[in-house]
Amino acid sequence: MMTAVTTVVLAGVGGQGTILAGDVLAKVAMAEGYDVRLSEVHGMAQRGGSVDTVVRFGEKVYSAMVDEGGADHLIAFEVIEAARKVPLLNPEGRLVVNERVIPPLPVLTGALPAPTGLVAALAYEGAVFLDAEGLACQAGSPRSANIVLLGAASYGLPFDVATWRQVIASRVPPKTVEGNLQAFELGRAACQEGVCET
Repeated sequence: MMTAVTTVVLAGVGGQGTILAGDVLAKVAMAEGYDVRLSEVHGMAQRGGSVDTVVRFGEKVYSAMVDEGGADHLIAFEVIEAARKVPLLNPEGRLVVNERVIPPLPVLTGALPAPTGLVAALAYEGAVFLDAEGLACQAGSPRSANIVLLGAASYGLPFDVATWRQVIASRVPPKTVEGNLQAFELGRAACQEGVCET
């Protein structure tokens, strides 16, 4: 077991399943024998506001706080949140981004222009992009983009695939287990096939 602490930040907006994904990741780490700390930060709105989850695991973890440059992995559920949170990632960190863009309220109301150049900026930072919604639909589980992203992230994390599958099956509604497990496998396979190479 490693003695260093690994920090994973999951960033998205309300309604994307970031909290469930963070919970699954934390439970996988615990099942593998790590000490784990988990924190969640909710935006102003339940749906549409920023939702960040920090999961830290290691032999002994004292805090769920993450400083700028302190994250080893950033799993972004959409492009704008990826750009907002990329300062948290350390230079050798891994950045997995769902290629979806969800305009924030000020953009939707016309108060601010839509941001431009984010994909290029994230690519410059070494981001790997996935069509998480497309893969979720392919799995027959359209609401499982969060599990697709966990599958992609799992390729760079030190956990057994069987543990992931067990925890996912225990955390999603029974009728959706098969679709969620397929979504996980498709996310992981995308990385194995080179889509997730930086």
